[in-house]
Amino acid sequence: MLTLAIEKRDTTGKISRRREKGLIPAVLYGPKEPSTPITLRESEFVHVWNTVGESSVIELTGLGESKEALIHDIDLDPVSGQVRHADFYIIEKGKKIEVEIPLVFIGEAPAIKELGGTLVKVLHELTVEVMPKDLPHEITVDISKLVDFDIQIHVSDIAVPSSVTVLTDKNDVVALVAAVKEEEETPAVAPDLSSIEVEKKGKEEEATAPEENVS
Repeated sequence: MLTLAIEKRDTTGKISRRREKGLIPAVLYGPKEPSTPITLRESEFVHVWNTVGESSVIELTGLGESKEALIHDIDLDPVSGQVRHADFYIIEKGKKIEVEIPLVFIGEAPAIKELGGTLVKVLHELTVEVMPKDLPHEITVDISKLVDFDIQIHVSDIAVPSSVTVLTDKNDVVALVAAVKEEEETPAVAPDLSSIEVEKKGKEEEATAPEENVS
């Protein structure tokens, strides 16, 4: 389990000064944990986030007893991509948690290789209930069973550890292979030469017509 050191944050201070020191503002909260403003080092947070994402338990230290938490939400600068704020959800010890686990698609689908289809990923994560110690980082989906365009992979087809309870509807479609639709070429319409000739002749007659003598 990865660890992050945190400090309680004085909400009266300027955030810009903390950023100059490489710190970012954050907050932690949970069923038995009051909302508490904190700060932590941005470089350490980014390392942990890139390593475990938002579906693995991490340990927060620095405020008395260490706390197990999930990265619950992140606010990124839309231009620079820099982390502006983070939320941590504190896990109640001895209790199961409900969390969304990302799906990772593995294998090779014959319907893609042999029939030229396109993989359609309908779901990208599953909602599960699990004890924190048994929380999987990801769930794999084997697409090798997609041998034609009629077969679909449903939630019920995915193998998960016995310690994990899937809350997503078991009948939901996870993935399928769709046939690639060929664009029909629109036939070119031949121009009406007779109308062009008439129009051209009309313009010539207009150009050669004698001018009226206006007295």
